[in-house]
Amino acid sequence: MKLTIYNTLTRQKEIFKPLHEPHAGMYVCGPTVYGDPHLGHARSAITFDILFRLLKQLGYKVRYVRNITDVGHLEHDADDGEDKIAKKARLEELEPMEIVQYYTLRYHKAMERLNVLPPGIEPRASGHIIEQIQLVEKILENGYAYKSEGSVYFDVEKYNKDHRYGILSNRNIEDLHNTTRDLDGQAEKRNPVDFALWKKAQPEHIMQWPSPWGNGFPGWHCECTAMGKKYLGEQFDIHGGGMDLIFPHHECEIAQAVASQGSDMVRYWVHNNMITVNGQKMGKSLGNSITLEEFFTGNHPFLTQAYAPMTIRFFILQAHYRSTMDFSNEALLAAQKGLERLIEAYLRLPKLTPSESPSVDLTGLRGKCEEAICDDLNTPVVISHLFDAGRVINTVHDGHGALSAKDLEELKAVFRLFIEDLLGLHTGATSAGSHDEACKKAIDLLLSIRQQAKEKKDWATSDKIRNEMAALGFKVKDTKDGTEWSF
Repeated sequence: MKLTIYNTLTRQKEIFKPLHEPHAGMYVCGPTVYGDPHLGHARSAITFDILFRLLKQLGYKVRYVRNITDVGHLEHDADDGEDKIAKKARLEELEPMEIVQYYTLRYHKAMERLNVLPPGIEPRASGHIIEQIQLVEKILENGYAYKSEGSVYFDVEKYNKDHRYGILSNRNIEDLHNTTRDLDGQAEKRNPVDFALWKKAQPEHIMQWPSPWGNGFPGWHCECTAMGKKYLGEQFDIHGGGMDLIFPHHECEIAQAVASQGSDMVRYWVHNNMITVNGQKMGKSLGNSITLEEFFTGNHPFLTQAYAPMTIRFFILQAHYRSTMDFSNEALLAAQKGLERLIEAYLRLPKLTPSESPSVDLTGLRGKCEEAICDDLNTPVVISHLFDAGRVINTVHDGHGALSAKDLEELKAVFRLFIEDLLGLHTGATSAGSHDEACKKAIDLLLSIRQQAKEKKDWATSDKIRNEMAALGFKVKDTKDGTEWSF
């Protein structure tokens, strides 16, 4: 299988060729931890989780780095306003690192519930101040930065004369001059488009460190360049993140890398698109943001019920990662029903009996799914192929078709590979009240008691068990092979 991925830098699909075969380096921009994770965090994490899983399945040894931003991300923009974490700490009368730890743990818990695999390395910006200072020193030494009133700024005009600023976002510097806002502190800069590499800290600023230019803190853009270089080297394969990071964050990362070492660090830039609500970007400032915890509990005015983590994951995978996703409660309900149908078909596979006279042929399923997942992570097409196969499985289950032993084993292997290993979907957690193994055994025991009641023609007990289970959300279905249930 050959993997093609869309490179934001070249604006085309490219065959993935790692720098050091069979190793692959991947850096993904993680969250700024000053609030509960939301659906946008989930989409980015799940997108790169799929890529991580696929790279490993293709045989690559992946060094996966996902950072935690815990300093330098300012409230108004990259260079102006109060540090978001420091502000949260001040309002709640806590130490900034207490805020960081609390929301980092919340993020990890949410990602675990979504079955997002953890990265191999998860560095924090505050733990790499030395590396960021060294980066700034190198850029100063090469003449692409200047000191001003205790801060250090990147000289975009000078850089643009030797290279090109705007290569990733496809912007030109003249347009940037016309659209740059007039903010406090701009007088320190030679040009409004210049961005901070190091900011002088005012006495009241909580988070600050000593540097050659005085006490201060690193600019937001420095962290990923410094940490990417530390853990993946001066050139690595994939850098990912949300599309909203293309400008200015990732654009500035490219400029910093080229200014410090003469070349970009990244070979493939990969970005997932945004989530909208009724066509409007989801965000806290717009009042339409929903945290993952609110999805899991159903505690939000936009939601009519709680949704399981696997429903959220499936909902996200139903759209291609580069397309916009429009959220609605109706779309989530549809995703929940679709996932239940898919998992139901998957769980029926072990119950099928092979036939020496097969009437169904699904031997091409693996190839079609492989082609789709390797075509720039086309998860919606993979899911459509699995649904097609699921309909065949249900037909065979109902006695209207037959599979050979060989095809049945291949079908089981393909479903396991794509549903569990690559799409990362748990088979027993399609509802908010997901069940562990002990719960499943308890339900099976209850249904066995119901079966005994039926055999004794004790219809009252049999109906009572079925009806009360239905009231709790369980669907019980009697078939010729026994009883099936779902939640």
